[in-house]
Amino acid sequence: MNFRSIDKHNYPQVADIYQMGILTGIATFETEVPSYELWDSKHLPFCRLTLNQGDQVIGWAALSAVSSREVYRGVAEVSIYVHPDFQGNHAGTQLLNHIISESETHHIWTLQCGIMEENKASIALHKKCGFREIGFRERIGCLHGQWKNNIIFERRSPKTGI
Repeated sequence: MNFRSIDKHNYPQVADIYQMGILTGIATFETEVPSYELWDSKHLPFCRLTLNQGDQVIGWAALSAVSSREVYRGVAEVSIYVHPDFQGNHAGTQLLNHIISESETHHIWTLQCGIMEENKASIALHKKCGFREIGFRERIGCLHGQWKNNIIFERRSPKTGI
């Protein structure tokens, strides 16, 4: 397996995996996959990774800024999605650990994420990779008429922003 940057050429495979996540009803509040241009505008220009087996994208992760304020320049929100056929085979662990390492080279000192409480696999993955639970957001978003709760996680780098 190898890592590559997400770009316009491999985005269709990224979008397919994202769509599979949307269909679970526990991975995101989004209901449609955005165009590459919209997706590109909402993510940082670095730390956009695919995990590949040959030419097949089996998972992806990317970072988004949490604020435009200078004081939060080292804080980013992580998104991670793994193709259902590769879940449970350590692909998520490889991908999340790689984006953690990559984020530190770009001076990101805190990664955060909100995970729907039903998404037990994602919660376990983030805990395994050093994220800690810092909060709970009750009925934070409505998906298909059903209010959902999010558990908030963060990981503070021991290498950057010290």
